[in-house]
Amino acid sequence: MARFFKVLSDPTRLAILHLLLERERSVGELVEQLEVPQSRVSNHLACLRWCQFVEVDRMSRRGIYRVADPDKLRAVLAVAEAASLENCDHLSSCSRIGPDWV
Repeated sequence: MARFFKVLSDPTRLAILHLLLERERSVGELVEQLEVPQSRVSNHLACLRWCQFVEVDRMSRRGIYRVADPDKLRAVLAVAEAASLENCDHLSSCSRIGPDWV
């Protein structure tokens, strides 16, 4: 279970998942929305695919990504959001979580 939450702990992966919950997107669309390098988006998508958070449909060389189980992911994110809002001051000031988390 810790590995499941480790996937969700990266801000870029979380942003990708939020965008894909809105609608299916290509790597180019994600790069444009996130304003991060294509290689970074592709690496995060590889992680999300391997861990079965997202699926891809290949159309020639272009891939269209979507969330594998949107209902379950929305439910997990809703609970996480509610829990984090209740503790946001403590979460934002926690010095025991590495700087890569912030």
